[in-house]
Amino acid sequence: MPSAAIDDYLKAIYHHTEWQDARITPSQLANVLGLAPSSVTEMVLKLAAQGLVTHRPYGPISLTDSGQKRAATMVRRHRLIESWLVQEFGYGWDEVHEEAEELEHTISDRLLEGIDERLGRPRFDPHGDAIPDADGHVEREPFVLLALAAPGHTGRVLRVSDRDAEILRVAESAGLTVGAEVFVRDADTLVIDQATIAMPAVAVDAVWLSASI
Repeated sequence: MPSAAIDDYLKAIYHHTEWQDARITPSQLANVLGLAPSSVTEMVLKLAAQGLVTHRPYGPISLTDSGQKRAATMVRRHRLIESWLVQEFGYGWDEVHEEAEELEHTISDRLLEGIDERLGRPRFDPHGDAIPDADGHVEREPFVLLALAAPGHTGRVLRVSDRDAEILRVAESAGLTVGAEVFVRDADTLVIDQATIAMPAVAVDAVWLSASI
């Protein structure tokens, strides 16, 4: 099995439980990866045989300790590269995901360490996702998904999902950037710096706020 294919599976499983607790199912994994369910089932069995995941037929999938460590290593690579492209090369936050997907499998550990040092050991990438440290540990604070935030909630934008570049562009044009303080009038209406922002329906499930200021 190509190493990159294994890493892509492990990253997808890792990402699924970063911002919520429910484990990923084979059908969800197939949808995320854009693959046939039968292909995913076959690969999951191979990952389980290598001790990277645990899985029972038709049940959800979990990373083992070794699978978690390997996934965190690749996530660290991806997010440091995204941060590097934004800070050093002027990429927009909506432009870095695909570039990082290519580069994360090719750069050396030495170059990655140099990037981390040059950037000042960042804890978060441009989208607000935590960058695991060299041991795979991450730091997060309590959060709430915008779609579930109660009217009247005030919080900082912790994360905007990078799965859809168009949502990133819409969010940025509305002033909804990581670190911005927002007041939730309702899930579709935010107030940022006294400006009222109408959020498109697709964005309310792609923005996470701090649980408190």
